[in-house]
Amino acid sequence: MDAALVGGGGLAGPGPGSGPDGELPELASVHWRPRADARRLRRSDRLWTLSTVAHTAPFLATAIGLPLLDPVTIPVALIALAYAWFIPELYAARGAGVVREPRGRRVGAARSATAGAGREAADSRALGLLGDLVGHAARELLARTGMVLERGELGVWLVAGAGALLVRPGGRRVQCYCVHATGDELPRADRVAHLLLALRADESGFATVANLTFSGSCWRLRRRLPPPVREALRAAVAAAARGQ
Repeated sequence: MDAALVGGGGLAGPGPGSGPDGELPELASVHWRPRADARRLRRSDRLWTLSTVAHTAPFLATAIGLPLLDPVTIPVALIALAYAWFIPELYAARGAGVVREPRGRRVGAARSATAGAGREAADSRALGLLGDLVGHAARELLARTGMVLERGELGVWLVAGAGALLVRPGGRRVQCYCVHATGDELPRADRVAHLLLALRADESGFATVANLTFSGSCWRLRRRLPPPVREALRAAVAAAARGQ
């Protein structure tokens, strides 16, 4: 696979162009970013929590304070309460978007439907290759959900065609990363396989190059995911909770 990986920023799998000690070459394009590790991910979690609190606290204060000042303002307080609820939900919806195929690719796939058997054969071969990269349990999950579960040092990953979810140790918190392989005409399974190989080659570099789009509670993200991905997230949460 010679495609590069992009996540707003880019990321390429292992190959002749890989950096020293197996580093991903795209790290050079985001040289200003500190290399991701467990400590920095915990810091990112705290910053996301503080940011969410900063955005919602004024609305919560308004929802509590206005009725105390004058009961006639209760409708306004309810609106403020709704805003306080919707802001974290919007963040979660943004995070859930990393496991959805971009609209442009869905349209492109529809237009290429006339290619017929050739396209289906390519997808089938790509899916077979991807299945060869994972174990039996992960292969079954892939068949049901379209996502690959991969355990790493930073947590349990779920890899999709246009992004990845990282369930943090303990299984209570999840981070969403936007990252994908270049080449819109690649079969989806090829793009997933490319991300998986890059993740295995340099997990820390993968998390550094990819763009963090959400960090929060698993239950909040789960509400925004399609049913197959919810199943994959449940499996990842269970694996992270077991510490495996």
